[in-house]
Amino acid sequence: MKIDWNKKEDREKFWHSTSHVMAAAVKELFPNAKFAIGPAIEEGFYYDFDVDKPFTPEDLKKIEGKMLEIAKQKQKFEKKELPKKDALEFFADEPYKIELINELQDETVSTYTNGKFTDLCKGPHLESAEPIKAIKLLKSSGAYWRGSEKNKMLQRIYGISFPDKKMLKQWLHNREEAEKRSHLKIGRDQELFLISPEVGPGLPIWLPKGTVIRDELIDFLKKELVKLGYKIVWTPHIARIELYETSGHLQNYRETMYGPMKIEEEEFQLKPMNCPHHIMVYKMKRRSYKELPMRIAEFGTVYRYEKSGELTGLVRVRGFTQDDAHIFCTPEQLKSEFKSNLDIVMMIFNTLGFKKFRARIGKKGDSDKYIGSNENWKKAEKAIEEVVKEMKLDYSAELGEAAFYGPKLDFLVKDSLGREWQLGTIQVDYNLPERFDLNYIGDDDKPHRPVMIHRAPFGSLERFLGILIEHFGGEFPLWLSPVQAKILTVADRHKKYAEKIGLEMIEAGIRIEIDASNESISYKVRKAQLEKIPLIVVVGDKEQKAKTVAVRTRKDKTQKSKKIKKFIEETKKAVQEKK
Repeated sequence: MKIDWNKKEDREKFWHSTSHVMAAAVKELFPNAKFAIGPAIEEGFYYDFDVDKPFTPEDLKKIEGKMLEIAKQKQKFEKKELPKKDALEFFADEPYKIELINELQDETVSTYTNGKFTDLCKGPHLESAEPIKAIKLLKSSGAYWRGSEKNKMLQRIYGISFPDKKMLKQWLHNREEAEKRSHLKIGRDQELFLISPEVGPGLPIWLPKGTVIRDELIDFLKKELVKLGYKIVWTPHIARIELYETSGHLQNYRETMYGPMKIEEEEFQLKPMNCPHHIMVYKMKRRSYKELPMRIAEFGTVYRYEKSGELTGLVRVRGFTQDDAHIFCTPEQLKSEFKSNLDIVMMIFNTLGFKKFRARIGKKGDSDKYIGSNENWKKAEKAIEEVVKEMKLDYSAELGEAAFYGPKLDFLVKDSLGREWQLGTIQVDYNLPERFDLNYIGDDDKPHRPVMIHRAPFGSLERFLGILIEHFGGEFPLWLSPVQAKILTVADRHKKYAEKIGLEMIEAGIRIEIDASNESISYKVRKAQLEKIPLIVVVGDKEQKAKTVAVRTRKDKTQKSKKIKKFIEETKKAVQEKK
C-alpha cells in the first residue's frame, strides 16, 4: 500500500483512518462512550466522544497503546452501503450518528468497519491499519457538538500519526521548536493581533504593530502590481444572492458560506470570494481586444465558514483578506499572463527568504462539484502544465485539488523549521466567463470569450502573516519590523537629544520608539533585544557631545558609533532594498 506523503489526499486518508483506529480503541476501553465525528485536519486528526467524564492524561496513554495494538493487527477498513432505514437501525444507540443520518438526502448510507468498530463514513480510507506505525495523542479538550454552545459538550482527542517512527520523532522535535515560534505566542508578546472571544472565534483584530506589517506587505505588492499595469479596486463585503448563483458558488461552495441575510425583502450574502465582483467590473461596458489583458486587483476581505475545531490562530480563520487579482485575457495571452504571475510569486518568495518550495497542479477529480465542459478543463490544465514545464519548476499533479471552476497551481513552501505550507495560488478559468457571458470584440469585429486567471500570491494575508511570524520567529527583517529602531537614553539628561534624533528618523520614514525610562541601560538593551527590535540606538554623554549615535543590532553585542545623518541614510537604504 503506497502512500505519497507529499500528497494532501494521501495524508488525509492516513489520518482519517487513524481517527477510526482511535475510535475503535475508545470503544474497547470505554464501552459506554457515544461517538460523534472524527475527521482529518491540517495536521493529524481528532474524534469527538460523549463520555461520562473528561479524558485524563493516563486515559490518553491507554488509548494510544490500544491504538498501536490495533494497528499491529492490520485490521482492514471495509466499506459497506446500507439503506438509510437499515443504517438508522444499526446506529440506534448512537444519537449523534442518528442525527447525521437523518440529515442525509441519499437513500443509501456508507459505513466503514475495522475490527469490532463500525462508523458512519464516506471515506476514503487506507486498505488496512498496517501502514500506521507511529501514533501520538496530543491532547483532549471540550468541544460543543457541531460547534454550538446550545449543544452538549463532548470530549475531543487530537492526535497525529505517521508511517514511520522517525517521522513522528522529527515532527515532535519540530513541534517543540514551533511552540517557541508560535505566532499566537509571538503575536501576544509583540502585540501584533488579538482574537477576542467577545468578537468571535476566527475573527482576528489587527493591533497597531501588526497593522504596520500587514500594510507593509500590501504596499510592497501594490507597488509591483501598479508597475505591471494592474488597476486596484474595492468591492463591498456583501452582494445579492443571485450573483453567487450565477457564479456557481451557492451551488458548489455553500457549505463554506454563511447563510443569507434579508434586506428589504431581498437576500444578500457575505462574499466568500472576490471573483464575481471583479467580473462585474469587466462586464460594466463593452470590451475590445485592445483593452486586454485587463488586470484587476483588490486586497479584499472575504468570509468563509470554518468549523470551530479547525480554527487555528491566523492560519485558519473565518474572515480574511486576500491579495486577490483577476486577469481577463485572450486565449493567446494566457501563457504570458500566467508566466507573469509566476514571476510575482517568485519575487515574493525571494524577498521573504522562502528558498525551498514546490508547485502542485490541482486537477479536476471525480467529484460532481466541478462546473464547465471537459474541453475547457483540458485546455486550462494543458496551459498550466506547459508553463510549469517551460519554467522548469519542480511540480506534482494531483487530482481533486482544483477549484470548482478550474485547475490551479498552488505553491508549497518550506519555512525555516522545514514545515511545508501552502502559500499562493494561480488558477485558469474558462468557465466563469461562460456563466457570466463575458465577451470582447476581436480584430474581426466579432465577440469572443475571454479567459480568466484568478491569482493570490500571498493567498490570505492572515494565513501568510501567521506563517511569516513563525518563519522569522518574530525577528522580522528591517523593512517589515513594526519598530525598526529603538532609541535608549543612558540618563534623563539625554532625553531631549533622543527626541531630536527620533524626530529626524520619523521624518525620514523610519519607525522608532524611545525608551527614556529610569532603568539601567543594560536592562533597556536586553528589553529591546527581547522585543526583537532590529536596530538598538544608545545615546549618552559621548554621543550627545559628538552628535553621534551608538548602534547595535538585536544579535550583535558590539556597538558602532555613527554620525546621525549617515546612520539615517544607511537605514533608509536598507529598508528600501528590503534587506
